[in-house]
Amino acid sequence: MPSRTIDHAFTARSQRGAAADPTYAGALSFMRRKFTKDVSNADAVVWGVPFDAAVTNRPGARFGPQAIRRASAILDNDPQYPFSRDLFENLSVVDYGDCLLDSGNHQKTPATIEREATKILKSGAFLLTLGGDHFITWPLLKAHAAIHGPLALMQFDAHQDTWPDDGKRIDHGSFVGRAVKEGIIDPDRSIQIGIRTHAPETFGIKILHGHEVEEMRAADIAYAIVERTGGRKTYLTFDIDCLDPAFAPGTGTPVAGGPSSARMLSTLRQLGQVDIVGADVVEVAPAYDHADITAIAGSMIAMHYLGLLAERKAKQEDGANNTHYGQDI
Repeated sequence: MPSRTIDHAFTARSQRGAAADPTYAGALSFMRRKFTKDVSNADAVVWGVPFDAAVTNRPGARFGPQAIRRASAILDNDPQYPFSRDLFENLSVVDYGDCLLDSGNHQKTPATIEREATKILKSGAFLLTLGGDHFITWPLLKAHAAIHGPLALMQFDAHQDTWPDDGKRIDHGSFVGRAVKEGIIDPDRSIQIGIRTHAPETFGIKILHGHEVEEMRAADIAYAIVERTGGRKTYLTFDIDCLDPAFAPGTGTPVAGGPSSARMLSTLRQLGQVDIVGADVVEVAPAYDHADITAIAGSMIAMHYLGLLAERKAKQEDGANNTHYGQDI
């Protein structure tokens, strides 16, 4: 016990390594990562955007980042399943805290999010964002596309989010269509998984509807994603209402008939070939949750993003080491 510490989010001396906090105590950063605004040595930055003024049904996703962080406490200490490793042994991850938004002036919100995201991305770190409603993905896409060019979009969702948009709306149901029109995403390399509603336009994006996903193995879903994105730099957005309400009741616009959390997590686990350059988890609204079911699912999804990133880094380092040894020979 003398060598152990508590409140790892504040007392950590390094951005790497597991924490020792009891699951039920200590400061609640995402997976006990160190809270800091210094991202200079970080491989990945976790960031919250507590905004839900764009919803068309139930509000409450502004509390999503808090809920996901709280649920993530159970994921630290032991090797993270199913990656069979301490993700933070070689992967430097920090919790950047939340985006400061003016609650009385929502028209400033998109630029504020984009500006702060751009600042983080310029460090070279991978940005993992905890929402917030799905509108926040619009400024995040803009910030990532400014660095990487037009992106493939991998969207897990019950809704297409392609409703008519005048380019000024603060609306969580129209940002995808806007992104296509403005050349932020490439529809020919984009895919939506779990869709269970109709919208006037698809914009050429490939759709795996909810009833199709129900008949597919996780491996087949992952194959369809890999084939569609085709090696393009990809932004991954996961609206928690992609999951059936049985697995994610705590969300603003639940739609019955969706996949299980097990199937979607298994799908994510098999996406190591996709060049994911940024990701988010959105629409967790804990006021409608029970026993943290939705928040736990959201934290597991976010952890899977970091797991894929940790594996990618390990493979790159192994490749560099093998190249070095080959040159020595």
